[in-house]
Amino acid sequence: MKDLIISKETTERAVLVGLITPQQGEAKAHEYLDELAFLADTAGAVTVQRFVQRLDHPNSRTYVGTGKLEEIKQYVIDNEIGMVIFDDDLSTKQVSNIEKELQVKILDRTSLILDIFAKRAQTANAKTQVELAQYQYLLPRLTRMWTHLERQRGGIGMRGPGETQIETDRRIILDKISRLKAELVSIDKQKSIQRKNRGKLTRVALVGYTNVGKSTLMNLLSKSDVFAENKLFATLDTTVRKVIIDNLPFLLTDTVGFIRKLPTHLVDSFKSTLDEVRDADLLVHVVDISHPQFEEQVEVVNKTLQEVCESKDKPMIMVFNKIDAFSYTPKDEDDLTPRTRANISLDELRESWMAKMHDNCVFISAKEQINIDTLKDLVYAKAKEIHLTRFPYNDFLFQKYDDIDEGNE
Repeated sequence: MKDLIISKETTERAVLVGLITPQQGEAKAHEYLDELAFLADTAGAVTVQRFVQRLDHPNSRTYVGTGKLEEIKQYVIDNEIGMVIFDDDLSTKQVSNIEKELQVKILDRTSLILDIFAKRAQTANAKTQVELAQYQYLLPRLTRMWTHLERQRGGIGMRGPGETQIETDRRIILDKISRLKAELVSIDKQKSIQRKNRGKLTRVALVGYTNVGKSTLMNLLSKSDVFAENKLFATLDTTVRKVIIDNLPFLLTDTVGFIRKLPTHLVDSFKSTLDEVRDADLLVHVVDISHPQFEEQVEVVNKTLQEVCESKDKPMIMVFNKIDAFSYTPKDEDDLTPRTRANISLDELRESWMAKMHDNCVFISAKEQINIDTLKDLVYAKAKEIHLTRFPYNDFLFQKYDDIDEGNE
């Protein structure tokens, strides 16, 4: 079977499809579609229309109802659309039925993310992780994707060999998954040795939702040139740089961003990348304060860290980035409706989070370089505490440096 990694850039016209359910209200559904559109843009597609339907639960055959599917079909035909992207994972039966009806390429959220991962992967480690995730996604969908005998349309006499070929492909994929897992184990060992060779330097890891500005912040703090872009999953490969703030050296790591509705097997494929987070002494959680649902993004990251990275008790600094893009709408005095996130000012958010985090947070703009010195001071203070627990005899060096610093003031 050919390599599943695809790197060719294409531009396709696409429509998005989502649902409003009792568990996912209208505002949430549209927010998820906004994120899906951003994913599509990152993958190289142009979103030209969105379709949303209110249902108690996804239709087991076609995800949306028959009438809505017919509406989508008519739009696809009239506007020569080549791809329809669904906001949730689709079953094999759903994809088969939808493809039969629409006669265009059908993607779900996971397959779209996998395509982005494939394009972003640069190192052998990232490519191996992506390929593993792709095969794990492909395995339960093999019947739909199997096309060895597609050019032979006769059904009589073809079913037996067909089933045999599918089973053969299934074994091939299982063998590939086993091989890729073994390769990742080997890569993990190599990276573990690399981490041990770094000595006992304090390790600081940047974590956060995708596209919150981690790589931009990495470039500022480490004076390096890590790839940063206003796209989702700009960083798949872990980057480690040695940083010195005042007289304190430490290691700073930039990690892959998290996202909502990310299947567990995708996260599992990147466990070797997240080992840097597990081994970190201090987490710097970067948040896009300008995003309307930044609190939910914070919850997604914290949940992933707790479940996958086992980092529940690690010290953490919250960095609220993009204050230059923050906006809100003050409520009129005669408006008696409850306040929403859109009515809360940046000063109110700052006071609230400072109280909640016991001053372990800072509000910055990495793009405009606002409050970067304040962030450096906070990281320095936390990293210094960790350093002194390992090397208490170095305390006099810091005291000497601090005395000189105060004298210069």
